[in-house]
This record gives sequence, C-alpha cells and structure tokens, in this order.
Amino acid sequence: MNYAGPAEEIPARSGLELTPFRGLRYDPDRVGSLAAVTSPPYDVVVRPDGLLHLESADPHNIVRLILPQAGTPAARDELAADTLRRWLADGVLAPDAEPGLYVYEQADDTIVQRGLIGALRLSDPSAGVVLPHEDVIPHVIADRAALMRATSTNMEPLLLTYRGNGATAGATAVVERTTRRAPLFRTTTEDGFRHRLWAVTDPADLTEIQSDLAQHQALIADGHHRWATYLRLRTEHPSPSPWDYGLVLLVDTARYPLRVRAIHRLLHRLPVREALAALDGRFRVRALDVPLTEALAALADAAAAGNAFLLAGDGAFHLVDRPDPDLLARTIPADRPAAWRTLDATVLHAALLDHVWHIPEDSPAHIAYIHDTAATVEKAERDGGTAVLMHPVREEVVRDLARQGVTMPRKSTSFGPKPASGLVLRALEL
Repeated sequence: MNYAGPAEEIPARSGLELTPFRGLRYDPDRVGSLAAVTSPPYDVVVRPDGLLHLESADPHNIVRLILPQAGTPAARDELAADTLRRWLADGVLAPDAEPGLYVYEQADDTIVQRGLIGALRLSDPSAGVVLPHEDVIPHVIADRAALMRATSTNMEPLLLTYRGNGATAGATAVVERTTRRAPLFRTTTEDGFRHRLWAVTDPADLTEIQSDLAQHQALIADGHHRWATYLRLRTEHPSPSPWDYGLVLLVDTARYPLRVRAIHRLLHRLPVREALAALDGRFRVRALDVPLTEALAALADAAAAGNAFLLAGDGAFHLVDRPDPDLLARTIPADRPAAWRTLDATVLHAALLDHVWHIPEDSPAHIAYIHDTAATVEKAERDGGTAVLMHPVREEVVRDLARQGVTMPRKSTSFGPKPASGLVLRALEL
C-alpha cells in the first residue's frame, strides 16, 4: 500500500535519531539452527501449544526469554535473567565486535520487506517524531517493564514505518547497497519466510542513514506496548543513559509497503448464543453456513458499506452489521474525528463490549486479542466462547488519525510482516 502525497519531513534536530549498537546474536555453532531459536513477537504467541512448540524447537529458543514460564511474575522475570546470563556465559549469545546498524530482510513468495534495526532515541508523542496510533493495556506495560528491568535487554525490535524517498538516496539507498553483499546469516523459518541480516558499520554509510532519518517521523506499526514500556523505563534512569533508546526496525514504506491485517477478539465467558441474544435487534444478524474463507469475504463486503463483525464459536458464522444509529449516538464519544467514530474497533469497544455485552476490555479473564483468524475460531469453539472477527483498517486511516494525535482502540491493527524475535538483541549494559 503506497501512501498518497510527498514524503514527510520535519526539522532535522527533531527527527528520528537511529544509533548503532553492538548486536547480541546467537552463535550458529551453539544452536540447532537459527530458524529453531526464533519466535514470533511475544504477543503473537498466544496459545500454550504454540509456546510448547517453540520451546521444544530448540532448548535455546528466544521464547524462553520473552515468555519465561514460572509460577509467579517475579519468578518468570528472574528465570529470564538467569537464562540470559547463562547463555551469555556459555557463548550461546555473543555481542558483535563493533557497533553498527543492521539491515534486515524478510521475504516469502509474495512480499519482500527490508529495513534498518537500530537503537532509536525515545520521544514523547507530543514531540511528533514517533506517532502511536493505538491505546495500550496498563498491565501489559507493567509486565514488559518488569522483564526489561530484570534482563536489561531489548529482546525484540518494534516495527516502525516512515515515508522515505525511495531507493535513490539516504537510508533506503544504503539498505539497497548493503543487500548486494554477503549477509551475516540467512535462514528460513517454518512459516516460509526467508530472513537475512547485514551489519552496517562504515562511517559514511552510517552518516548517510542518520542524516536522512533526521528529516522524518515514524508511525508505530507494531509494538505500542513495548514503546510505552521504553518510555516508562526511561523515566527510571537519569539521562544520559542507554535507556534513552529502544530497539526498533524502521521500514521505508515508500519502498516496502506493509500488509495490514485485523486483530480478532476472543470473549472467554460469553457463549455465541448469549452474544447474539444481547444484540436484541440493535444490529442486523445473518447466519452464514459457509467455510471461513467465504465468511471472511462476506465480512469484507459488509465492511465496505459500514461497521461489520463476524461472530463464531458455535460451529457457524454470524455476520453482524448495520448498527442502530441511536445506539451509536448514545455510546460513541462525539468529541473525536469522524474517521475515529466510524472505526469498527470503536463501535466494537464502545457499543458492543461496553454497552451491550458488558465485557471489560482490559481483563485477560474476559477477553483475548488474537492475530490468527483460524486459531481464534478454533479456541472459541473449543472453550465455548465467542470469536469476534474483524476486518482490517486501511493504512492511510491509521496514519491520518496518528497525525492528528488521535489513538485508535487497543489492538486495532496488525501490520506485517513482523520481525522475527531472536535474530538480534540489544543488551543495555554493553
């Protein structure tokens, strides 16, 4: 998806500041394979079977650091810190010899994405340098902050996008030149994505990258909770400090547009029958006796005309659309832009979750946020809950709202492909 209009430019002194660091990487000779030690981001690994699969892939899989398993939160954090120290002492993880930025490429048969991994200077949203677009959940920030405190490590890069100048000059030109060299490593993960990583250490290349990025702002595509965690931890350490920076992947979407997908909701304690009964004529409901792919196509058609959702969990699909205008008038805040008021996520959270179903949106006991569509339906059917399948938001809507300083409801979008966790880490004490 290409953006309309020219590249965004802001004064150099207030733009993006991406700093080299000594990447912490797996020694290929100490692990089964680089693919076997990687993981999706922590918030994508949502099912116990997925966690166990990753843990069994290799005893050194990064999931043991990003999602340690123990009886209490404090014990989990201590376990992650102990595991990290042991892997460092054993040489399983080792720092690169000199600081650099990293060019990261991931590709499958349908998409190629390239970007720069580095330590980005943190800034508050009011500065307009890094734009968030979603609300966050406080307990998730507290959880991530405790883990980062215990390990003093940024284990997973956030995914940020910016609107660059293509491949003719600046950061993206360095990226393209760098990919003509032999990479530090290459691997293919079980999802079919091919990954390659290069280090950029030449002073002229680093200067070209930094001078270009200093003119731009970025949108947080994935990692709002980790960015909020970075900001919280920055306040706990006197500046200047390594905590003034956070690990990110920056992608120039003028050159490499991202995919935008929906994040679905799983309502643990609400059976589909009760969810439908509670609608009480305030939405149109149509039962669909079709496979998942056809149900999603029907959702897309309905979403083109207005707010629409797909409920599942009882062995069928139920298309819910055409909300009662009076319901929306009573439940949707009127002091926000029209683009925000008409978002599916806004209607879901303000009208359905809060007013109709009385579901607390920040309670893990009541609601889960899941990226995988089939997994959401499967878990709802297995546990007797309700899957609420969403249609993706257009990327230009996300960016326009972010520029206005308006955040979307939490977990409104899923940008991708997401960087694999475990390919490069940032230890704050190096």
